[in-house]
Amino acid sequence: MLSRVANSIYWMNRYVERAENYARFISVNFNLSLDLPPEVPEQWKPLVIATADDELFRQRYDNPDRENVVYFMTFDPQNPNSILNNLFYARENARSIRESISKEMWEHINQFYWKVKNAAQSRNQDLNSFQAFFNEVKMGSQLFFGIVDSTITRSEGWHFGRLGRFLERADKTSRCVDVKYFLVLPSVEAVGSPLDILQWSAVLKSASAYNMFRQQYNVIRPAHIVEFLLLDRRFPRAVMYCIRQAELSL
Repeated sequence: MLSRVANSIYWMNRYVERAENYARFISVNFNLSLDLPPEVPEQWKPLVIATADDELFRQRYDNPDRENVVYFMTFDPQNPNSILNNLFYARENARSIRESISKEMWEHINQFYWKVKNAAQSRNQDLNSFQAFFNEVKMGSQLFFGIVDSTITRSEGWHFGRLGRFLERADKTSRCVDVKYFLVLPSVEAVGSPLDILQWSAVLKSASAYNMFRQQYNVIRPAHIVEFLLLDRRFPRAVMYCIRQAELSL
């Protein structure tokens, strides 16, 4: 396989996986902000810190409030990691190797990008519309990987795609855990409080891990959450599982 083709397949999968994870991060933070007690302010800055985009964000925005952070992470054309740009890069990689991927893959990634592009132009700030949009991004990414697994021969190209997908997933799961350490509690006494548990539950939901975690543990404890997200060998977004899958493709 040409290195150009392998590189494009690898990054196409990474960009789609990244777009899905960003959509989940923002959606979960929306829901968390609705559940917070009235005296606890919304916290959006931890998202740009945990995704390592805080320096660029500070260059472009003064206030890390909901509107600025959501736009920056979703549609900002100057942010190379925004959902819009991730899907643009994924589409460009797919376009450059159309002869090496299935027709269904190209059609989906092309339609997926234009759906997000059109949403960026509408700039609808309604909360319900945003939540529906992020659900569509998550479903669009999952559908893409379903098409990949259903239409691609298990050859070198498929394995390069898996490498991109699982390395990106491992990176973002570790960042889910990292987010919690930037969520400020009102006091030291709040450690272990309902607010603290609410934030840790949001960490699980950011990795789509809440339900599977509760099947193994009856009580939400930080140590159990970290162990599950980092070391579980069966959960498909745990870092250990992702690294193992990447190793198998190598």
